[in-house]
Amino acid sequence: MNTATTAADRYPVRSISVDDVYSALSEGWADFRAAPEFGLFFGGVYAFAGILIFLQLWVWDQPFWILPLALAFPLIGPFAAIGLYEVSRRREKGEPLVWAEILDVIWRERTRQMPTMAFIVLAGFMFWMWSAAMLIAIVLGRMNFAVYSDIGALLTTGNGLLLLFLGTIVGGAIALVLFSVTAVSLPMLLDREVDYVTAMLTSYTAVTRNPVAMLTWAAIVAVGLFVAMVPFFLGLFIALPVLGHTTWHIYRKVVPPEGAA
Repeated sequence: MNTATTAADRYPVRSISVDDVYSALSEGWADFRAAPEFGLFFGGVYAFAGILIFLQLWVWDQPFWILPLALAFPLIGPFAAIGLYEVSRRREKGEPLVWAEILDVIWRERTRQMPTMAFIVLAGFMFWMWSAAMLIAIVLGRMNFAVYSDIGALLTTGNGLLLLFLGTIVGGAIALVLFSVTAVSLPMLLDREVDYVTAMLTSYTAVTRNPVAMLTWAAIVAVGLFVAMVPFFLGLFIALPVLGHTTWHIYRKVVPPEGAA
């Protein structure tokens, strides 16, 4: 890894390789194995939220919203993983893992920059849901949505497949934009006294300077969370903590600690 800094950067951003991503993934797995109780707790909260959303859509008999929400659900993953960043930070510094202290760190974030970041991601989420509604209206027109009350209908009809195709493209584009400004900004906000704009610009620089490595990481996150959601969200008990811990190590590899070369 080598360090390169531009005048636009308040913090230097390192160049990393795909091997660094795999190394961070290994370190994230090690963090989870070292403190599984934290990972299972935060992963469980995330999984439970997904189950509630899925069941609500099922009760409302609106399965055509399942795919848009499934594509958008990973957007809240980084916030569900804030506690995991703190666990990794403490392990890195050799600090004790105390439940009360870790939960207090999460609670104190409400008065810092994290709520603003949450609002930005929420705006992206709402824009995606609006886009999904527009796509449904354009592709299905005045057709009775009851025809698509079964997910199988979306997969076996021309309009259903077109809706899935366009939705994936639009959702992927929105997710890519949000990923570029949140890839390392959330652990950075937890780790340092910086404003959200600085954190977002640093994250954007990290992604644009390391497109292959960071897009590989984005693909790992997307595929990992999607596969974890398939067995009724139960896979998130493992996937979220491993990916959350890995996000911390990606941040550490991309943005050197203060005072480091």
